[in-house]
Amino acid sequence: MRPDGRARVTLKLATSLDGRIALANGVSKWITGPESRAEVHRMRAAHAAILTGIGTILADDPQLTARPESIAAVVQPDILIMDSAGRTPADAAVHGEVSREVRIFRDRDLAAAMAGYDSVMIEAGSAIAGAALGAGLVDRIEWFRAPVVLGGDGLAAIAALGLERLELAPTFQRVALVERGRDLHESYERIV
Repeated sequence: MRPDGRARVTLKLATSLDGRIALANGVSKWITGPESRAEVHRMRAAHAAILTGIGTILADDPQLTARPESIAAVVQPDILIMDSAGRTPADAAVHGEVSREVRIFRDRDLAAAMAGYDSVMIEAGSAIAGAALGAGLVDRIEWFRAPVVLGGDGLAAIAALGLERLELAPTFQRVALVERGRDLHESYERIV
């Protein structure tokens, strides 16, 4: 948790070299390799909640569970779904057999959805990634980049921020760079 009482927020991105999360037709499974996916499971286990959007739920039907190989028993992170129209299917994979709370939020107030948690990892599409960055909620970025190029017609990792001056851009400092199989895993901390 941050000193101001707000959750410490990590934005996880898994992209191509050119910052795309999927092909234009939405196909994204799997851009990154198994080593990166294993690290994401470890990261999930280190967070109290995972925040995602209805677009991710409908497109990928992810379980969003923590299944790290090196940890025998894991407390599963809660799932926070931003779903303004209430479209989350009752049989969505996030409702699987693991013990955790799945909360659905009808409004788009990301800070309110994260209230009460000490750490939240965002695994979502470009709209939520952009909204979280634009609102100054992201403390850390964990960026997994696969050695493929999807091109300008691919889906961007981060939606438009509406910046008119460069000095208004959210700024981060790289604190780690690790090779995970064929992928690069970069860690960034927000510069305050």
